[in-house]
Amino acid sequence: MSTIVDIKNLTKDFKVLNRRSSLKGSIADLFSKDYSIVKAVDGLSLQINEGEIVGFLGPNGAGKSTTIKMMIGVLKQTSGEIVINGLDPYRDHSKYLKDIGVVFGQRTQLWWALPIRESFNILKDIYEVNDEDFKDNMLLFDEIVGINNIIDKPARQLSLGQRTLCDILIAFLHNPKIVFLDEPTIGLDVLMKYKIHKLIKDLNERKKTTVILTTHDMGDVDALCNRVIVINKGKSIYDDSIESLVKFFGEYKTLNIRYSSEKNYSKGELKAIIESCCEDIDAVQVTENEQCLDLLVDERKIRVLDLLNSIQSYIQIADIRISEVSTEDIVRKMYEDGVK
Repeated sequence: MSTIVDIKNLTKDFKVLNRRSSLKGSIADLFSKDYSIVKAVDGLSLQINEGEIVGFLGPNGAGKSTTIKMMIGVLKQTSGEIVINGLDPYRDHSKYLKDIGVVFGQRTQLWWALPIRESFNILKDIYEVNDEDFKDNMLLFDEIVGINNIIDKPARQLSLGQRTLCDILIAFLHNPKIVFLDEPTIGLDVLMKYKIHKLIKDLNERKKTTVILTTHDMGDVDALCNRVIVINKGKSIYDDSIESLVKFFGEYKTLNIRYSSEKNYSKGELKAIIESCCEDIDAVQVTENEQCLDLLVDERKIRVLDLLNSIQSYIQIADIRISEVSTEDIVRKMYEDGVK
């Protein structure tokens, strides 16, 4: 497969005014030249091949939104190279936009008062899609999600999920080489998420369109992505398949403990109990829910059964569940380790 995204040593710096307190300080800030430089993206390099669905992940403030804006051509990089489909997104912006599709969660491209059909027709003209391709795509869209059932309704009469479906279809309408999806399933129910996952996978397979997905929903990642890129503090901290990610963390287990309601434990008590059961406190990460403990256990440092036996000495356990570590737990741990 050929490379469609080629990014080398990409950086983006922002000047931030060092503000002063008080009214006098605010007035002085109007004329101040006292700035600090904040690196939002710091020497990022990556390559993406045609036809891949890539999850582009990171905690809030990691630099992923800034990177996506540079990949779309909204922002110009401070330094480094970015070439997508043979073009510089910022310098060749007008030409570049014809070959990409973009969906930002909750920001619709539909005209609110117009029937969906009219929105598609307007965007057909904007993207200069010929009649034959437009007809073929509309038939394909109806085959996959049955769009003819809603195409004559105004956008205002559609549910959030139906509008999201239409926005994703619009992103693929002009047969782009690459589509950027930002939180495409935010706020949707389980059934609609499944429908959108199926839609994206079908369009990717049939059209061989490269998809870059930014999301905080690990269900989207599990369902769609064959590769994950995780960034933190503007740098790449992981770039490989989900399978390799899970294999890398294969010695982790999740232990869910529901304890008896006869006694309420404070957070301090629970923390002290877990610490007393582990020689290495970094071996276990604890999340407390109501009457329940979720433990992420590193079995290289302590066996789950040994930990469970120790905890039973302090806590009256009502129910337990041991399972393989989930993608969400893995990525959360990567975020936490990256922040430390």
